[in-house]
Amino acid sequence: MSIYDEPKIDTHCHIFDPARFPYGEATPYRPSGQEIGTAAQLLHVLDAYDVRNALLVGPNSGYEQDNRCMLDAIASGNGRLKGIAVVPHDIDDTALRALKAAGVIGVAFNATFHGVDFYVDTADLLERLAALDLCVSLQVEKDQLVTLAPMLADAGVRVLIDHCGRPSPCAGLDQPGFRTLLSLAVTNRVFVKLSGYVKFAQDPYPYADARPFVDALLDAFTPNRCMWASDWPYLRATQRIDYGPLLKLIERFVPDATSRRRVMYETPRRVLGFDC
Repeated sequence: MSIYDEPKIDTHCHIFDPARFPYGEATPYRPSGQEIGTAAQLLHVLDAYDVRNALLVGPNSGYEQDNRCMLDAIASGNGRLKGIAVVPHDIDDTALRALKAAGVIGVAFNATFHGVDFYVDTADLLERLAALDLCVSLQVEKDQLVTLAPMLADAGVRVLIDHCGRPSPCAGLDQPGFRTLLSLAVTNRVFVKLSGYVKFAQDPYPYADARPFVDALLDAFTPNRCMWASDWPYLRATQRIDYGPLLKLIERFVPDATSRRRVMYETPRRVLGFDC
């Protein structure tokens, strides 16, 4: 069976629709041109590749803590979409419950955008997220996870690690950040998105230097805690990326059909709560 025919859930997409939802004036980066991807455009992509569901991640670029564009997309998706919101650290539980009722399953922490120090005072928020059965979608790079990992472990919250943890290929598998990521597998509360290779690989597609990291993640976390994502519509991409080649790449990275079904469908369906 071709990857195009296998059941699929995309666990990391963004929506940018400045015509309907203008960017904030203070936003440092304003996606434009080919970076713009509306909810209608995403649904066309999902339909074209027979992707059943998608998780929308609120972007710091363009919208930061303004989740209206993402929430509108979720509402228009007829149960096909869920979201990760960007929220202030002091958000109250009433607001978190309202987001959850609207289809949000967690909040985004992006240390690659804000830096590690921005999140060092979030222990209370993490504990409240855990109590509400909400998760954290965490984007880090290189060794940033070393600082944040103890707090995440202590809070008991479920964590989705974006883009393989964005390691540095030249530093190898033993670099502190990636070694810390692998150590979190024993918690059984951390899940990894196999995605975003262009954000850390030095080799062009098919990203040969990313393969050892993908293999190590699959070995440590198993396909039961790894999930596939496209990162559509490829914000700040430095080279051409298309949805189809990314799907063919996961066939190469996860050649076993049973394991691939878990990564592409069964694990995200279970972890993200899609009823499909």
